[in-house]
Amino acid sequence: MVKLSEGITEVIINEYGKDEFLKRISDPFWFQSFSCVLGYDFHSSGCTTVTCGALKDALKSGEHGLKVVGGKGKVSHRTPIEIDELGCMFAFSMKTIEKLKYASKICAKVDNSLIQDNYQLYHHVMIITENGKWCVIQQGLQNDRKYARRYHWLSDNIDSYICEPHEAIVGYKHREDVLDMTAKESELNRRTCVDLVCDHPRHLVNDLASLTRLESQTTLDEWSGNQKQDARIVCLDMPRSINWNKMREIYDFQPKNYEEFLSLKGVGPNTVRALALISDLIYGDKPSWQDPVKYSFTVGGKDAVPFPVDRKAMDESTEIIKNGIEQAKIGNKDKINALRRLRNILNN
Repeated sequence: MVKLSEGITEVIINEYGKDEFLKRISDPFWFQSFSCVLGYDFHSSGCTTVTCGALKDALKSGEHGLKVVGGKGKVSHRTPIEIDELGCMFAFSMKTIEKLKYASKICAKVDNSLIQDNYQLYHHVMIITENGKWCVIQQGLQNDRKYARRYHWLSDNIDSYICEPHEAIVGYKHREDVLDMTAKESELNRRTCVDLVCDHPRHLVNDLASLTRLESQTTLDEWSGNQKQDARIVCLDMPRSINWNKMREIYDFQPKNYEEFLSLKGVGPNTVRALALISDLIYGDKPSWQDPVKYSFTVGGKDAVPFPVDRKAMDESTEIIKNGIEQAKIGNKDKINALRRLRNILNN
């Protein structure tokens, strides 16, 4: 898998450039196809972690102008350290290194805190070019550990980290109870949240007390006027613990906008949710409750049984790609034919 992933990556970089490779791997369908070419015959959460691991190993030298940092579980926590090491290899300025660290951190925070879809991140990979461009591939696992959800980011297409920043989100199916603070429909709610944290925390205490009284009513009809209850039932799931010391720290800091608020240490899902619900139920600025997942595959799960890998076919495919690349380096433009031969072998 490592050799084949390196061969395919080198062909794409030589033919189309590093930016095009980032664009392709940020496409969920191309990524899935890439995984299957490397040896997966089914769609499951494992193909994400193994494919990214193989790619990280294949590109570890940096000679192709690309490096992969991060990984699964505890390895993901080493991402800032690996960005420092990559910065030395690619001779990045300190400003560029800090921007990359920030991008890694904020992408993880958005998918863990702003999209509350019951999937906990356990995999974080960042692919970075020698020009400082990047893509992020993250994956979260459902609490019952049966299904996973993958989040794709591409630096070239991000206008805002907090407003619909994803290239794609791939999941098993849409959920009905997802708080999506990245949606355009949540813009007023985000602004109100910033106003709330910049106001004295005692006002938040009073607002929370008001919500507690609302939740103690006999029926929802008394409060909502017999309207459809689905979203409101979800809204009543208020976090029971709020870190008031952190709220005072945020108040002292006075964040200028929602992204700056989110980037603060200690701001997590509970804080985001509490402020979103207060903004909705007290001040009438509603967040989005629509699941932002954009793509879904019809099969796959953590119980899938993999098809046996044909190592001979993989080795032959790798050799064909390598030969095509070597010919291209001396002026022979046969790279497209090499890819066609690869496709034919895999199809057979």
